[in-house]
Amino acid sequence: MMHKILKSSIGTLLTILVLLSCNTDKKKKEFKLQQGDLLFQNTGTDEIDNAIKDVTATSKAKNYSHVGIAMQEDDKWFVVEAIPKIGISKTPITEFLNRNKNKQDKSQTTVARLDSMYQPYISKAINYGIERIGIPYDAVFLWDDTSYYCSELVYKMFSSQNLSKEDLPFLTHPMTFNDKSGKPMASWVKYYEVRNQPIPEGIEGTNPNLMASSSKITFVHDYEKE
Repeated sequence: MMHKILKSSIGTLLTILVLLSCNTDKKKKEFKLQQGDLLFQNTGTDEIDNAIKDVTATSKAKNYSHVGIAMQEDDKWFVVEAIPKIGISKTPITEFLNRNKNKQDKSQTTVARLDSMYQPYISKAINYGIERIGIPYDAVFLWDDTSYYCSELVYKMFSSQNLSKEDLPFLTHPMTFNDKSGKPMASWVKYYEVRNQPIPEGIEGTNPNLMASSSKITFVHDYEKE
């Protein structure tokens, strides 16, 4: 009788341990957005989106054409971003995630988190963007402060603070709009002709793929894999 009771108790205990283990694993896998998280997005496959990816791909990141930074206000989440036709905006997170989805109706958005050393700089970084809401989008990708493209805004959120260039979380480099043969891509030639602007080949700048390749961030979530 005692043997049966002991056997039953052990079985019950093992069941409880398995259930606790499953719950623990679930908690470990549960993702929660944090203030200052970077949201990298594949915004689509139209001509200019593909052109951006073609000239900015790195060995670590190939498919990103947009980036914004997460902020929380009154228990609601937003993304501070610079987007075409609108400019610098505080976009509700749901609207941001729904902007471009794959065939399985999953948002093509991946989240990266800055190293802990940058936590003291996040509040001022977000304020930098908030103070500039409404400033136009820089459709010709020039490195000035009269308008901003997406990665320029995120970069300047931190470069405007008391950080040396070596300590910044992101790099800049001379931009290129050329194909592998060294000639300007036809899509970029057309893009700048429509805007009556010269192609800014070699001008210092940045881009989402370059940012995504930073050694000072860690990717923590992929909305496509939820």
